[in-house]
Amino acid sequence: MAKAESEYKLFQGCTIGNRIPFIEVSSRKVFDKLGIKTSEGPFACCPDPVGFNAVDHTSWLAMAARNLTIAEQEGKDIVSLCNGCFQTLKAVNHELKHNEHEKEKINDILKTVKREFKGSISVKHFVEVLYDVGIDKIKEHVKNDFSGLKVACHTGCHYNRPSEIMQTDDPMKPKKLRELVAAVGATPVDYEEEMLCCGAGVGNAEEAPSMQVLANKFNSALDAGAEIFVVVCPACFQQMDTNQKKAGEQSNNEFKIPILYLTELFALAFGENPDDLGLKFHRSRLTSFLEKFGFK
Repeated sequence: MAKAESEYKLFQGCTIGNRIPFIEVSSRKVFDKLGIKTSEGPFACCPDPVGFNAVDHTSWLAMAARNLTIAEQEGKDIVSLCNGCFQTLKAVNHELKHNEHEKEKINDILKTVKREFKGSISVKHFVEVLYDVGIDKIKEHVKNDFSGLKVACHTGCHYNRPSEIMQTDDPMKPKKLRELVAAVGATPVDYEEEMLCCGAGVGNAEEAPSMQVLANKFNSALDAGAEIFVVVCPACFQQMDTNQKKAGEQSNNEFKIPILYLTELFALAFGENPDDLGLKFHRSRLTSFLEKFGFK
């Protein structure tokens, strides 16, 4: 169980701050309401766990290790709002803790900026932190109950994988996001494509298969009765929120599915005004969802 007095170093990553800052807004409001204390750090890019790592593993380790030393300096664990950042920071933390040769090599690099990786802190995903606060405590803050709302949960690829390192949740049937969604009264639906990728990664190389993967995901959730998607990854959010028209054209469909970050769903449940959360900046309109539950 997380202690209310614990303080984390907040790692929001590049995408949220630069492209979808309203996610940060809802996250801070929810953290404040639940007594999750965070502080800032002079972090740089995580960096990317796929492309950057594949091109230059040593630089990937060194850049991530520098970020880790910032939190180590204050003796505080990191909480990440981003799946990709979470995977990079946790995987690098794990590799350097278990590979003395790599640790020495990276620390030689870090000496040039007067830093040293020690392996003294942990990296957590914000879903883990919310879950550890406790379902009962979350329910205490619910002012707008979402009973009757059917939700397609999407954890994204980097949240769970590689599972032997991430150890965030059950890698084949994650439960934490579903239980958090249920805590505000909503009903997570079972759909066949739940554990599959949103298609964002392949979209950097080939748009057509990316849009088909996304369309398959949408159709599977809609067939199961889902009214909205709840996501916990900025890349997944952008893929789902901005590419519904393209996915529809690819698959001869028309998609108009509200996409919410988990912290946005929580903030609304906790009584926050939609205008204060910047929901108008979503590409997929939330009008039907907001009207259904009496938001103005």
